[in-house]
Amino acid sequence: MKSTLTIGELAGRFGLPTHVLRHWESLGLLAPERLANGHRRYGPADLRRVALIRMGKEAGLGLRELGVVLSADDPKDHADLLREHVARLERRIARAREAQGMIEHMLACPHRLDECPHAASEIAARLAGPR
Repeated sequence: MKSTLTIGELAGRFGLPTHVLRHWESLGLLAPERLANGHRRYGPADLRRVALIRMGKEAGLGLRELGVVLSADDPKDHADLLREHVARLERRIARAREAQGMIEHMLACPHRLDECPHAASEIAARLAGPR
């Protein structure tokens, strides 16, 4: 690997459009070296940083949250932020499990959806108002 990469080379390495890297730079997530002509050069530390950003995004963290976490010497310095994110993930997982249960019921139910007693009770509950 070359010691430094252009923005196009780095973007290609991670399958990203170059504008994403520019956006991350505008948010302070990346700080590439600049040549005299203004062109960006990315070194090994930048590659690791992009990998960390991708990992954080895959974990569902927003860019601003990532900026906070990645700017700390230790991510545990922002344990409250991370715990809140875990709580949001748990709520999303619970909703996904409910959705999965509904779809599995639809697959197993011998009735048409509009004739299903389970669906009828769910509809009635929703018509009664917010849960």
